[in-house]
Amino acid sequence: MDRSVRADDVASQLADPALLAALRRDMLRFARLHLRDSALAEDAVQESIEAALVGVGRYAGQASLKTWVFGILRHKIVDLLRRGCHTVPFSSLADADDVDELVEALFRASGHWQAQARPAAWAEPEAALVSKQFWAVFEACLSHLPESVARVFTMREMLELDTAEICTQLAISANNCHVILYRARTRLRECLERNWFVEGEERPC
Repeated sequence: MDRSVRADDVASQLADPALLAALRRDMLRFARLHLRDSALAEDAVQESIEAALVGVGRYAGQASLKTWVFGILRHKIVDLLRRGCHTVPFSSLADADDVDELVEALFRASGHWQAQARPAAWAEPEAALVSKQFWAVFEACLSHLPESVARVFTMREMLELDTAEICTQLAISANNCHVILYRARTRLRECLERNWFVEGEERPC
């Protein structure tokens, strides 16, 4: 596709009131989760959308429009966090006892899975990764995580911050960070198994 044609298409999509409203809603939720400041989040989202409109010529079409615009927002949030533009961090969320309880619930003393915790067989996960329906289910699962847990998970997996930087931003220990990430991944896995992967088969939305 010609770049000028693609740019016109992106601009028209961002000018669509319904599409833009849905995109802004999701972007604001993501920005507020990390910036903890509604006004700052609004500014970051607005600047990201404006940057997308100005830079439509750089959109290569290799990712969805939403993914591309979220990428712009992600960079803005990381920049704001690194500049110290965030509110007071939350304190320690978990301790060693939480780890022990979680491990006991999932694993036997031998290290094998407890029968009720054993992961289901996931059929053709590569195919699911490119499915819009899969990502809709994933986003729903992510939204049901406790806010503090979702924040740490998205800082690591979506903002791509390393553990040391997450700990500095949130004033938590490396152990707490690992516990929270483990908890997030476990709950996401369980949610996906209930709502997408069922007995080794994909369940549509």
